[in-house]
Amino acid sequence: MNFRVLSYNVHKGIGGVDRQYNPQRIIDVVRSFNPEIVFLQEVDDGVPRSGHDKQVELFGDALGMPHRAYQGNVRVKSGEYGNAILSRFPLSNIEDLDLTLRFKKRRRALIARCTVDESQSAKVMLANCHLGLAEFERRIQLRRMLDHIGGSQLPTAGAAGAVVGGDLNDVWSSLDRVVMTPRGYQAAHCWAATFPAIRPLRTLDRIFFDGELRVKNAFVGHSVMARRASDHLPVIVDFEMRLPTANDH
Repeated sequence: MNFRVLSYNVHKGIGGVDRQYNPQRIIDVVRSFNPEIVFLQEVDDGVPRSGHDKQVELFGDALGMPHRAYQGNVRVKSGEYGNAILSRFPLSNIEDLDLTLRFKKRRRALIARCTVDESQSAKVMLANCHLGLAEFERRIQLRRMLDHIGGSQLPTAGAAGAVVGGDLNDVWSSLDRVVMTPRGYQAAHCWAATFPAIRPLRTLDRIFFDGELRVKNAFVGHSVMARRASDHLPVIVDFEMRLPTANDH
């Protein structure tokens, strides 16, 4: 079973260069890579700067992704913004996990179980997050999230693997070594810069995986449109998952 995951901080649909609200550019970027599962960060809901759009529905409808989950992380004067998961496959067991540290900006992870095959025998745990700006904060938040989704206990939770991704704000590229590798997670792609989109210098956006998954291909979307649609570039990973056979029982 093969499926493609795309993670993208969409910056509320506001261009990183011209600062204009244009959600169609985000839609065009995502569509050009044809993913089955999409992790989005900084998704607006009812905010004046984005025309009061409910962006999870706007993007989901335009991309033909019927399965959706959204969590509002940050309240603004009118409306909110947060994380979203869009999927061509059914989502279940959707959870909001609070990652906020005292005196720090509110942060949460959006967690769901995804059925990635028609026989409903292959399930993957998904965790989409937007971590804090301080190094110590990110490490605590990521450990808290991994503890919650189970790590090595995934099979007992009914999932053959896990995909963890989002805007990790990993300015020093230390989370692999300090948090993810010790927990058995692998980086799905090399350290490729994603921010700022127009001339990337920082590796802020990452995808990790665990369990019965294998990476077939991974890259950062460097299209002309992607450089203008947001202030981040998207990360794209093609996964293969071995489906259980009769010999496995």
